[in-house]
Amino acid sequence: MRILGVDPGTRICGYAVIEVLLAGEPRYLECGVITAGAALPIERRLAAIALDLRGLIDDVSPRVVAVEDVFSARNVRSAFALAQARGAVLAVAGMAGIPVHSYAPALVKKTVTGRGRASKDQVARMVQVLVGLRRPPRSDAADALAVALTHARMSALTGRLG
Repeated sequence: MRILGVDPGTRICGYAVIEVLLAGEPRYLECGVITAGAALPIERRLAAIALDLRGLIDDVSPRVVAVEDVFSARNVRSAFALAQARGAVLAVAGMAGIPVHSYAPALVKKTVTGRGRASKDQVARMVQVLVGLRRPPRSDAADALAVALTHARMSALTGRLG
């Protein structure tokens, strides 16, 4: 099963692609970021990210998309922007007919590091080790990889891969 993990953002959207092998082990395929110009209005940034994400989905053919939930933030404006980016991801997945599974940030951190309040640095170093990368991926890509690994782990626990 191929999983596309997404860490939504309005300027930088992290993504990661893994496969779960028959033995249940995740196999790293790729990770990176989709960017949109900070000077663009929000609707153009979201459109740019959505178009690139749709192209990525067409290229890698995931069976499922795993996305991080909106966190509870003190800054309402930041939480609202993140929710808009997450909505764009959900819309793209919906148009492609791909199911989406959402995971709370604390669960993602706990799944990959053992601590629900781990730092971004700890998450990046742990996903590096878990998938055998030579260096930690960029923060947004590492978060997306952590989300994909969380879905693989949760699917293995429940026995449902899709």
